[in-house]
Amino acid sequence: MEATKQAPAAQSRQRVRIGGSNLTFGIVVLFLLCMGIVMMFSASYAIAINEGKAGYYYALRQVIFAGIGLFMMVVFSVIDYHIFYKNGIAVILFAASVILLGLVPFIGTDLDTGNTRWINLGFTTFQPSELTKFAVVILFAYLIDRNYDKMKRFTTGTLPFFMLLGLIVILLMLEPHLSCSLLIVLLGVTMIYIGGARWWHILLVGVVGAALLAGLVVYLVKVRHITYFETRINCWLHPFDQEYLKDTWQTRQSLIAIGSGGVFGLGLGESRQKYIYLPEAENDFVFAIVCEELGLIGAITVIVLFVLLVILGFHIANHCKDRFGMLVAVGFTLQIALQALLNIAVVSNLVPNTGISLPFFSYGGTALIMQLAEMGIVLNISRPRELIVSRPIAKNPAPTEPEYRQDA
Repeated sequence: MEATKQAPAAQSRQRVRIGGSNLTFGIVVLFLLCMGIVMMFSASYAIAINEGKAGYYYALRQVIFAGIGLFMMVVFSVIDYHIFYKNGIAVILFAASVILLGLVPFIGTDLDTGNTRWINLGFTTFQPSELTKFAVVILFAYLIDRNYDKMKRFTTGTLPFFMLLGLIVILLMLEPHLSCSLLIVLLGVTMIYIGGARWWHILLVGVVGAALLAGLVVYLVKVRHITYFETRINCWLHPFDQEYLKDTWQTRQSLIAIGSGGVFGLGLGESRQKYIYLPEAENDFVFAIVCEELGLIGAITVIVLFVLLVILGFHIANHCKDRFGMLVAVGFTLQIALQALLNIAVVSNLVPNTGISLPFFSYGGTALIMQLAEMGIVLNISRPRELIVSRPIAKNPAPTEPEYRQDA
């Protein structure tokens, strides 16, 4: 007799809410933003007056930029982050950033830094490298998610990503922008490793890339007689050497500011080095003013806030139920972490002076707006979403594998 076929068990589908908006993450961002604006105002008013402007000139502009950034943060915290996954938006963003980087050497503006990194829009300036950081995170998360099964292969999981990074580095080095190049490479490498690429593939390409970069630097120094890189290294190693006193003025004044603050600082607004002694006090070296005015206590407070932001960002990534969102959260959190680490290292002369801003503290509209927009996306990733769970209607039913539903 033929065996009777067992009818499949009836299924019930239930919607289960998961996750929750991480308000603590948003509060930490706001703390950093408010503290950053206060310290940037304290560091900038003497410079503004010296330039013939109102003392609150830079602070007022930063507040306006912060307002735009907060608006973007709220918008991106509400709009589903999967919008960047659809209709090729990730690719379009990356292509736009590459085009803008390519235009910088031709139509870019030098804001008295010796480097051409900005495009003048008339009413303000725009720094394409900040858009590039954003675009790299989105594109890499998109490509890794779509090609996850191929990430362990060298030709599909490592090489294409390094080729994209190489293109970005070449364009950035034409400015030149060494710190941003380093930041984007570290960011990209970490993302592809988390995305499943083999570590020895990454190491192999990294060694070859480092050799090519070293060759490029030697060519620029020996053939093109561009002394940018050599000067940076020598100034880092010998900041108080008589030969480099002119080039190391900023580093020396930064170290003096840090040392002057002691444990408790000179008091908010009482910095001496910001009175035209320390160049870029309102920008890349605002952390030195934090140390001088708020002392070791203030410096530790800032560092703890950044560490807390990073821990919460990784927590959000770890609890995200889809790979694209996880990678985006990791990317944006890691960007803030690396940038803060590099800035503090530069200000304290632990690494060569490469000109990198401190997130939420340094003066600059493009950077602040993009950083707050990124934090809005991380907040959006932390929002509750629904899982559609299929359960058989039977005694002591066991749940089947949950199916993630992307909210519209």
